[in-house]
Amino acid sequence: MQEIFARTALTPAGWRHNVRLTIGDDGRIASVTPDVQAGGDAIEVPVLLPAVSNLHSHTFQRAFAGLAERRSLEGHDSFWTWREVMYRFLDQLEPEDVATIAAFAFMEMQEAGFCAVAEFHYLHNRSGGEAYADIAELSSRIIEAAEETGIGLTLAPVFYRYGGANRRPLKGGQLRFGNDLDDFAKLVDEAEKHLSRLPKDAVLGISAHSLRAAAIEQIRAVAALRPDAPFHMHIAEQVPEVDEVLQAFGTRPVEYLLDEIDVDRRWCLIHCTHMNTHETDALARSGAVAGLCPVTEANLGDGFFNALPFRQADGTFGFGTDSNIRISVAEELRQLEYSQRLKHHARALLAEPGQSCGRSLYEAALAGGAQALGRDSGSLEKGKWADLVAIEPDVYTGVSEGDGILDGWIFASGNEAVTDLWSAGRHMVRGGRHLAREAITRRYRACVDRLAKAL
Repeated sequence: MQEIFARTALTPAGWRHNVRLTIGDDGRIASVTPDVQAGGDAIEVPVLLPAVSNLHSHTFQRAFAGLAERRSLEGHDSFWTWREVMYRFLDQLEPEDVATIAAFAFMEMQEAGFCAVAEFHYLHNRSGGEAYADIAELSSRIIEAAEETGIGLTLAPVFYRYGGANRRPLKGGQLRFGNDLDDFAKLVDEAEKHLSRLPKDAVLGISAHSLRAAAIEQIRAVAALRPDAPFHMHIAEQVPEVDEVLQAFGTRPVEYLLDEIDVDRRWCLIHCTHMNTHETDALARSGAVAGLCPVTEANLGDGFFNALPFRQADGTFGFGTDSNIRISVAEELRQLEYSQRLKHHARALLAEPGQSCGRSLYEAALAGGAQALGRDSGSLEKGKWADLVAIEPDVYTGVSEGDGILDGWIFASGNEAVTDLWSAGRHMVRGGRHLAREAITRRYRACVDRLAKAL
C-alpha cells in the first residue's frame, strides 16, 4: 500500500488538514483520515486534490501544434482551412509516430494534472484509406502509449463514414478515418482485445464523429454496439456546421440529435458551441455531459459556449484538450471563465454568489470528466480510483488556504504548480516531472522534426 500525507486536502466533506490517504494494491483509495500526525513512510505533499479527467483528445494533433498559425495569402482563415492543413499533416503519420506522439501528449497531460483521458480516436487507416492488417493497429498504438505513461485511458474508437451531412463520399485526408458499419464493429472488437493489456481502470468507449460524418441510423447502430459504454460525439462546433445540418435535416444539430435519439448520461457531446436557448435547456435536462475544450475552441475561432444558461439549468460539463495545442488543466478552466467574462462584460460568472470561481470550475471538471470517461473517480473517498494530484500553492498570490488554493492555481498559476500525480494509484509524476520524460521527449523531438520538414 502507498501512503500520502497532505497538509491540506479537498475531501467530500470540504477542506481538511493533516490528511493521511492510503492507496490499496488495487489502485483504489483504501482510507482517508484527517487530523493525524505526519510520519512513517508516507509521501508528504502540501495540497492533495482529486485529479481531473480529460474528456476529449486527439493526441496525434499535438505534433501539429504551431504549424497552422500563419495567415494565408487569401486571408480567409478558419477552422475549415486549418483542417485542410491538418489533413496534409496526418498523411505523413506512420503507426510508430502515432504511439510516439500519444506518449508525449499523455505525459504532458499528467504533468498538467490530468489523471486520465478519453481518446476520441478516428485515425484508423493507412494514407489513402486502406486498412492495416490488424484493423485496430492504430488503436493499439494509443494503448501502447497509455501503457508506457501510466495514464488512465478511455479509448473511444470513432465511426466516420461520410464527408458531409449530404452523405458525400470521403476524400483526401478523410480516407484515413473511414469505415462501414461491419468493419467498424470488427475494429471495436479488436481494440477491446488490445485494451485488455492495460490495468483494470481502462475503459472502452465508443463514438460517432458528428452529424456530418455519420447518418442518424448509423449513430444508433454504433451506440448499440456497446450499449453500456460511454458514447462521445462532436456537435455544433462551427456556424457552417450548423448551417449544413439545417440544410440537410431542416433543424439545428443539437435539437435534431435529441429529437432522434434518447440521449442520456452515457453521452458526451463535444463543443456544443452554437446552441439556441431551447437546445441549451434540453441538453442540460438530458443528463449528457457537454464536453468543452476552451483552449482549442479559442484557437480555432469556434465561438462562445452558452455556459451561464447551461449551468443555471443544472447542466453537466467537463473539459478536454482536443487538438492539444496547449495542455493544461488550469488553462482550460480559466479560458472558459474568461470567455464568459468577455462575452458578458462581467467577472466571476461561473460561481454562485459568495462562492469561489476556481472551486466551482474544478468541481464541475471533476464530475463531468469522471462521468464522460465512465471512470469511478473524482473525489477523495474510499473505494474510488486513486486519481490524485498534488500541487504547491502559488506563493506569489497570498492565497494558500481553502478555496483560495484553487483560485490561485487556476487564475494565477499553471502546470508549474503540479508536483505529483497518481492515475489509479500509479505514481507517474514526481517533483513535477513524469518518470519517463527523458525517453519519451527524445523520441518525440526526432518525430516532430521529421514531420515538420515533410509538411
